[in-house]
Amino acid sequence: MHQEANQREITMQRILVVDDDRLVADTLALIFVKSGFEARTAYSADQALESARAFNPNLLLCDVTMPGRDGLALVCDVTRELPSCRIIVLTGFYSNLKSVREQSNKLARPVGILTKPCQPADLLREATTMLAAAS
Repeated sequence: MHQEANQREITMQRILVVDDDRLVADTLALIFVKSGFEARTAYSADQALESARAFNPNLLLCDVTMPGRDGLALVCDVTRELPSCRIIVLTGFYSNLKSVREQSNKLARPVGILTKPCQPADLLREATTMLAAAS
């Protein structure tokens, strides 16, 4: 039994959820935890980068529009520092979509883009797809 728990910990995917709206970040993290992922939250780009360095997530889920450094700056940092981390960005502003797509196309690897609010099933499907592509 103990060995099974250790095996599950080894294979559990780590997700870092970043949103300046704490309720959104905490809710998204809860969705991942209830679906068998290990999830942590950060509420700013700077906090997220620090957390990512220690947590080494398999997937970064981050809001685009945040005070201070935005999610796209964070995406660039994570892409450079943690090249194996997959990334999904969230935006609640449909007017941002074109800009987000253009900027994400400049990155070395694909970035998932979802609009808020998004259904948990859509979020989990996109996360699973991104993580499978990393394998």
